[in-house]
Amino acid sequence: MVDVFTEIIINRPLTIVADYAANPDHAPEWYANIHSAVWQTPKPLALGSKIAFKASFLGRELAYVYQIDQYIAGEQLVMRTADGPFPMETTYTWEGKGEHAARMTLRNRGNPSGFSGFVSPFMSWMMKKANRKDLEQLKSILEKKRLE
Repeated sequence: MVDVFTEIIINRPLTIVADYAANPDHAPEWYANIHSAVWQTPKPLALGSKIAFKASFLGRELAYVYQIDQYIAGEQLVMRTADGPFPMETTYTWEGKGEHAARMTLRNRGNPSGFSGFVSPFMSWMMKKANRKDLEQLKSILEKKRLE
């Protein structure tokens, strides 16, 4: 079982951070390991939406489908694997920090049974490291957009 929690402050208004991060079309831009996101249900994002992702992690190519379990625009997004190598739940939360900043959290919980027992002890550490890097990339993208 893994349960990884990561957070960051992004110096952009809450609505800009939440709208960008919640849009699956942007995932390959800020998640280093996600190569593609393909909608399996009509846009826009809503309860029950399904998105197919292709990614790589720890040297393995992964294909999985996330289903939106909860979505409160600007507050929280909860996705669960509907199909994939292991059950995973990903939760984003957003909180305003004044007019020009937002706190975003990213939490992954699941059972990485598709990986060998040798790799499992390192899974949480590797996920935390990857999530930190992804949130830093998201921060960089959004704060740079302000300058353009």
